Amino acid sequence: MASKASKVEPIPHGMRTVTPNMTITDCAKAIEFYKRALGAEELDRMMAPDGKSVWHAMLKIGDSVIFMADEMAGMSPPSPGPGRPSPVRMWLYVNDCDVALKRAVDAGAKATKKAEDMFWGDRCGAVKDPFGYEWTLATHIKDMTKEEMRLAGEEFARKMASGQ
Repeated sequence: MASKASKVEPIPHGMRTVTPNMTITDCAKAIEFYKRALGAEELDRMMAPDGKSVWHAMLKIGDSVIFMADEMAGMSPPSPGPGRPSPVRMWLYVNDCDVALKRAVDAGAKATKKAEDMFWGDRCGAVKDPFGYEWTLATHIKDMTKEEMRLAGEEFARKMASGQ
């Protein structure tokens, strides 16, 4: 039992209240990929007793932390793979999405959407990493009021409906 003199914070230092927890086939390889592709910093890695699989890893990308681990029977959902696309897409704000997209593709990600300015004030594009996760890389380029965004969204919807 903890002493009454010590106070444990309910949210650990450096963490946010929501933290993605990714199941990945070949987690150790993924960690190295995310370092190259997204500039991730490895904060922690706990190996399984066999020394082969990663039980838990913690990476920092920008000001956010993500958890990841190898697939473990009975302990985690399956990792994305052929016929099992991930139901989750990561959204990563960066200083320059064009530079970030090139970096990710150069590291081995597949471009799925070229960078373009979007009606809500972000410039963004997307990649799929070699481990089955999709990442939207975005840079906020224009502050907009709700009304400006609503009008721009209506114009976007009209263009989509007309096939432009």
